[in-house]
Amino acid sequence: MRDLIALAILGMGLLLILWCALGWAPSRPGRHSAAYRAPEALPTLTGPRMTPWSTPTPAHVHARRVPLRGEDTALIRPYVLAADTVPLGVIRERRTAAVLATLGVDYAYEYAGSQFESLAARTSAGVTA
Repeated sequence: MRDLIALAILGMGLLLILWCALGWAPSRPGRHSAAYRAPEALPTLTGPRMTPWSTPTPAHVHARRVPLRGEDTALIRPYVLAADTVPLGVIRERRTAAVLATLGVDYAYEYAGSQFESLAARTSAGVTA
């Protein structure tokens, strides 16, 4: 039985060598050859959704399809970072004032454009509402 198994393995090895030597195996370009590194042709896409639009596509739709380029783009897509849209400093300031108010500490918080900024300016000038 062992002889039969050894003979089968040897025969398969010889068949494999013969297969490759005669060129029956499909040859592919090597990893470092020019044919391997050459850009492949893009396949032509066919289907019901492949016809072009009758109207121009808006710029914000094109922006969703632009690939990310690393450092120069915001990595949260397709819109904007939350830090750019939400004034987190104002929210933190209000929360700090609320916590300190529950502790009985008077903490006057101000930010640009707040109603308290104009109120503080009026009271310091001696004008009462």
